[in-house]
Amino acid sequence: MRQLLPLAFCAIVAAPALAAEIKLDIEVPRLSVAEYHRPYVAVWVERPDNSVAANLAVWYDGKLKNAEGTKWLKDMRQWWRRIGRELEVPIDGVTSATRAPGLHSLTFAEGKAPLAKLPPGEYKLQVEAAREAGGRELLSLPFQWPPQKATVLTAQGQHELGKLNFELKP
Repeated sequence: MRQLLPLAFCAIVAAPALAAEIKLDIEVPRLSVAEYHRPYVAVWVERPDNSVAANLAVWYDGKLKNAEGTKWLKDMRQWWRRIGRELEVPIDGVTSATRAPGLHSLTFAEGKAPLAKLPPGEYKLQVEAAREAGGRELLSLPFQWPPQKATVLTAQGQHELGKLNFELKP
């Protein structure tokens, strides 16, 4: 029996991780406007009843004096109504600084925060952006968790968001 334990341990350690993964590419478009401000962006997962299953990312200006950047969070109306007004920012591992125009990638793995407690089912990925002296935009992509096969979903924003590329890997 003692000889089998090291072999069993090696087999477990050598086995590949079978955790599902989400990779999201968010394009922040370059806009030609007189007064440009980087957009605030929120990314979350919703259940079919529109309740929030996971808060994935919130980009905002957390370095303004007197936490003044938090007052613009409510401009992301759907996120604010669903979950934002109940949160105290900053949130470790969720909030970060606003992003410059360009392509920005986020990756999340099954079993790790913020997807650690996401049960199997139907969901919607929600990406909302709002910009001071600008507009607001919300893009939504339905998906199944965990994914049964590799899937790529895309959405195209019209003004505050560019292209979203949403990859699900089993």
